[in-house]
This record gives sequence, structure tokens and C-alpha cells, in this order.
Amino acid sequence: MKKWIGIAIIFLLSGCAVSPETASETESKMTPQEALTPRVNTNTVIDEEVLYLLMAAEMAGQRSQYDLALDAYLQAAKRVDDARIAERAVKIGMFIKDEKRTREALDIWLAKDSENLPARKFAVLLAIKSADRKSAVENLDAIFMDDPAGFESGMLEIIKMVEKEDRSQFIFDVLGDLNQLHPDQSSLLFLQAVVASVLHDNDLAQQKISQVLELQPDWNKAIIFQAQLAGRSGDMVKARQYLEKAVKQAPNDKQLRKMLLEVLVNTGGFDDAIKLCQSVLDDNPDDGETLFTMAVIYIQQNQVDKAEGYLEKALNSPEWEGQASFYLGKIELDKQRPEKALKWFERSASSGYGFEADMAAVSILLNQRALTDAESRIKKMESSYPEHHLRILMMKAEMYNHWGKHQEAYELLTQVMKDAPENRDVLYARALIAERLDKLDVVEADLLKILGKNPDDVGALNALGYTLTDRTQRFEEAETYLLKALQLQPEEAVVIDSYGWLQFKRGKHDLALEYLKKAFEKQPENEIAAHIAEVLWVIGKEKEAREFFEPIFKKFPEDEYLLKFKNRFLSGE
Repeated sequence: MKKWIGIAIIFLLSGCAVSPETASETESKMTPQEALTPRVNTNTVIDEEVLYLLMAAEMAGQRSQYDLALDAYLQAAKRVDDARIAERAVKIGMFIKDEKRTREALDIWLAKDSENLPARKFAVLLAIKSADRKSAVENLDAIFMDDPAGFESGMLEIIKMVEKEDRSQFIFDVLGDLNQLHPDQSSLLFLQAVVASVLHDNDLAQQKISQVLELQPDWNKAIIFQAQLAGRSGDMVKARQYLEKAVKQAPNDKQLRKMLLEVLVNTGGFDDAIKLCQSVLDDNPDDGETLFTMAVIYIQQNQVDKAEGYLEKALNSPEWEGQASFYLGKIELDKQRPEKALKWFERSASSGYGFEADMAAVSILLNQRALTDAESRIKKMESSYPEHHLRILMMKAEMYNHWGKHQEAYELLTQVMKDAPENRDVLYARALIAERLDKLDVVEADLLKILGKNPDDVGALNALGYTLTDRTQRFEEAETYLLKALQLQPEEAVVIDSYGWLQFKRGKHDLALEYLKKAFEKQPENEIAAHIAEVLWVIGKEKEAREFFEPIFKKFPEDEYLLKFKNRFLSGE
């Protein structure tokens, strides 16, 4: 089977500067002088003038005078019945981007060897470059007839390469003309569907892929693409239907099963996802990827006990031990068992899931106020994971924050911003620490900068709304931000808490309690608990406030929010 256009495509369409000797795979190991020397048939009679031209071309090539070399080869090609001289002229012409003389040389090449496939390929590239539709169709048709099996992969390569060069519509039209010449060729329709997708015309792409499947209903590649198009348009139900059909036809295709699993989970089809996983495990009970996937599905269903069982089985798979250990650590952390979580994270780090596991371990140490151990780990991470320099610095700032060194944390993040001034996480982290330093102008500026790039950033909306509520009297502005955050994520506990706190600040105590208690039910955090206790105390329900507060404080006696409430309202008792 003939190979499709190789490296020569890159020279024409990417504009990369490469030497002429690399224009052909077969000549990739030649010296520049050897590549510029034509391989003339020894049986061809060469007159003195032609010999002079070839010598001139060789000398010009040796001196990197490619313009002169091209002219000499072109003149020689006109006088000798050897297509290889014209071929050399074409390759040099493409290298120096001389479209006019390249086309002239190509015409000579094709005239001498009209069935030469590489010549046709060069002709296609020139036609695309100059938007010569007739030439593109003519030469692609010749290539298609000569190598129908390799045509699709070659065209997909071209489509990918010209995507950024505004050639996609031209290629779509050329493929349409070609399809009229070969109306029953599903591969041409498939290529049109791909180009329509590149053009962001999802409806047209779906229309073309439907035509493909009318001609070839069991073509899995087309079914998968149809599912991807449905997913892009938001129709996950259809995407699921298409993938289920494909999986039935190719039940052992791992990529297909993975795609279907993702769609099933996204559409809430957990039972079907579990059945699909189980069918794989029936054949291969030690499949680590499927065991891990099953665990993730059960975690999403809040069936943690079942998830743990599958994660423990996945530990036996070396490729999945790191991730399984990490998730087991997260489960222990959710169960408020940080010591067990830390052991799982350490195992995860030693099993190849290093950075994320180490970050989780440091987070636990900071929350346990084991600050010396945390600092030691951070230092090791700085040398072990230089590619994660930014996130490690942010963790270091968090360590300063836990130490109460808020100014150091602020200065570190300010330094980081010199290298990453637009980074959302750095801006957000600095805003939170600036609030502790009473730098409210910085808080507002950083959060507004985030919202300037993403107006729907719920974290920034909530942080700005809460800060304006808690630290200023700008309640109307705060409500604007918080209402938008609630609209975007109505079930987010911290947003509900912020909105409840706003109602308290406005004196709407009953409404405040309603929101705060709802937030606490969703996420029993200490800051929310402190808010509830304060509202109860202020409205005269001191006994109820104390009964609510004391068991929580007993469990978390060092929490800053609970201590703040205790010092303000219970210190005199």
C-alpha cells in the first residue's frame, strides 16, 4: 500500500524552514550536495548544455544558493526526458516557497510521468495553497483511484494540518466535488463530516455522518464520531444510544467501553454503568481500570463501603495502586480519620501518584498543625516536582497562613503573581489572605479581576459577596454577587451560608437562620456553625445557641471560627 503525503506536507503548509535534502523520506540521510544532485538515468543521453545546467545546480546547492539551483534544475528538466530532475526542482521550489516555478516544474514532472503518486500529492498541496479547486479535485481523484485504502488517513492528516490556516471550507467543497464523482464512497462522506465539524457546523456534520451510516451501518468509527457529535451538541441521550450500539458490535473495545461509561455516568445511568463494568469483570476479575471505575461510580452514588471494596481490589494492580490508594485516603479523610488518610496518601505517593498524594498529605499536616513536618515535605516537593512550582508555592503560602504569618503569605503570593499575573488560583488565594490583613481594596481588585475573565466564577462571586457583607455596609452589591452565585450553584453550602449571613447583617434573623441551617445540613462546617450560634444568641435564644455550640466546640476546640464566637459571647461566663 502506498503511503500518503509525508513530511512534504509540513513544508508547504506550516512554513517551516527545512533544507531541501529532507523533502523526501528516501533521501533523508543524504548530504545537501547528494540530495541536490539528480539521479539521472545513465542510459539517458545528456548533451553538454544539460550537463552544464546540472553542474551549475549542484554548485549552487553546495553554496545554499537554492534560487539558482531551482532555475538550473528547471531548465534541465525541460531538456531531459527524466522526471526525477523535475522532481528535484519541485522540492527545492517548495522549500524556497516559489509557487510559480514550483508549479512549472510540477507540470513538467506530471507530463513526463502522469501516474506518479508523489507528483499528484505535491499538486494537491499546491492546489490547496492557491485555492485551485479544479486542480485539487483532479489530483485527489487520481490519488483516490490509485490508493483508495490510504486516501482517508492521508486526507485526515491534511485536514488537521490546515485547520488553523483557513483552508477547511475549501477542502469541504473539494470533497463535495469528489463525492459527486464517487457518490457511493462512505469514506468521502466521512471526511466531509470531519471537516464540517472542524468548521463548527455540527448539524452539517451530523447530516454527513448519517449518510455514511446509511451506506455502511456497522462502521464503528462512524458510529463513534456520531456519538461525539451528539455529545458536543449536548444530546447525551443520543450519544449513549450510539455508543451502546457500537459496544454491542465491538464488546472488547476498551476505548468504546470507556466512552460509554463516561456518558452513562454523565447521564446518571449508574446502574447500566455498573452492569457494563461487571460484564468486563466477569471475564477479567483483576482488571484494575474497571475495578477503579466501579469504585468511582459507587463514590458518586455515596455508596462508600462498596467503593472501598473495589478500591482495595484495585490495589493489586500495579498500574492502579497509586490512584486506588489516593481515593482510599480521601475516603478516610471524609470520615474524619486523618491519620489513616495520611498513610494511604503516603502509599499513593510511593506507588507513582506522587504529587497529588504529597499535596494531600501536606494539607492534612497543616490542618493538624504539624507545621514543621509540613514544611519539611514542602521543601522535598520543591526539588522533586519543579514542574509544579506554582502550586507548591501556593501550598507554602497556605502554610504561612496556618502559622499566622499572613503578611509572609501575602508577600509570597504577590511575588508569584509577577510570573502568573492572570492565574485565577493565585488571585483567589491572595484575595483571601488580603482580607485577613484588612487589605479590602486588594481583595476586591483581585476578585474583580477573576470575574472580569469569568463572570460566572462562583468561588469569586461568593468570596466578594461575603467580604462585602461581613466587612462593609455595601449590602446591595453583596446581594448582587451572592444571588448570581446561588443561581449558578443553588445547592452549594458555602454560598447558602454567605447569603444567610447577609440576611443576618440586614436584620432579617428568621430568614438568616433558615439559610444557615440549610447550609449546615449540607455541609456541617465550623464557620457555618459559628454563624448559626451567633444568630441564635443575638435574637435572645442563648440557651439554644449554647446547646448547639458546645458539642461542636468540644470536638474542635482550636477552630478559629468557634473560638471567635466563644471569645465574643461566652468569655464572661
